[in-house]
Amino acid sequence: MFKENDKLRSKLFSWYQDNQRVLPWRGSRDPYKIWLSEVIMQQTRVAQGTPYYLRFIEKYPTVVALAVADEQEVLKLWEGLGYYSRGRNLLKAARQIMVEFDGTFPKDYNEVIKLKGIGPYTAAAIVSIAFKKPFAVLDGNVFRVLARLYGIEAPVNAAWARKIFQEHADMMLDKRRPGTFNEAMMELGATVCLPANPLCESCPFGFYCYAKSKNLQGVLPRKLDLKKVKTRFLHYLFTGNPEQFIIHQRQAGDIWQGLFELPLIETKHDGILSTQEAENNGEAITFLKPVKKMTHKLTHQRLEIVFYETDMRVLVNGHCVITDSIGYKRYPLPKPLELFLKEYLCKPVTAAEPEFQEI
Repeated sequence: MFKENDKLRSKLFSWYQDNQRVLPWRGSRDPYKIWLSEVIMQQTRVAQGTPYYLRFIEKYPTVVALAVADEQEVLKLWEGLGYYSRGRNLLKAARQIMVEFDGTFPKDYNEVIKLKGIGPYTAAAIVSIAFKKPFAVLDGNVFRVLARLYGIEAPVNAAWARKIFQEHADMMLDKRRPGTFNEAMMELGATVCLPANPLCESCPFGFYCYAKSKNLQGVLPRKLDLKKVKTRFLHYLFTGNPEQFIIHQRQAGDIWQGLFELPLIETKHDGILSTQEAENNGEAITFLKPVKKMTHKLTHQRLEIVFYETDMRVLVNGHCVITDSIGYKRYPLPKPLELFLKEYLCKPVTAAEPEFQEI
């Protein structure tokens, strides 16, 4: 087994040297940059996340600069990435580093993992790449490579299975070059050992791979069906006047915490909102004109959203009145609202446009 692992490592390093992508954070040993890249790239494609990384590094080049940032500015910079708790936790962890470590990123795994929002995977990535500590990472890409390589039948999303995968990852880890090994394993999963249609002929592990030998690439890794998708019906109201519209900040305990939105009425049923329902929810309006409908999917929620032009005149407490069509850009907004406001407030709707548009 040890000799086989030596062969696997050798083939992996050779492949990585020739095939690694050029990424702006790759090659850095700055734990702050590594941390930032890992957090941004969670649940995010590299092509989408890279511009965010570059903007963050430009605005907040050090953990100290991030620690003194305003939360709304951080969320605004994060706008469009989704999973906004990641952005909030970045800020909290940066401030934690200032208080507990005098602004110096900790080197010990047990200290890093105590930072807000950092779990075993991110902690292992930081300390192995930045400080050459012998900790093997387990992200979705590595789970997939290990499951296929060793024929591991345990579901990758079962909590009890993590120990099995971690043992295999630790066994494979090159303790002399743990950071490079971890990056190579993640790169292999991201570019070759793909979820669908893996490029097995390009894989350095092809000769050793259990899944390839048994033609099980479409079966492994196994997953438990844990998703229970909830559908919600959201109705957003705006005045139709680009010189004056209303937003307010969402509170804790729900999606899009801390972001801003238009006045909202949520119902338990699909279909168009009635003026009576709006009145029952405290909005003094006499007509509702639906102008846009869209579906927005989150991890465990499906949002059916309708936007309405109204004659709303009574503003409830806590709403903020913006008096020009550019002012809303200062506020962090959920992606559906950002799309809507760009289209309908910066580019007025004409009579020739369809009443409903779905995206």
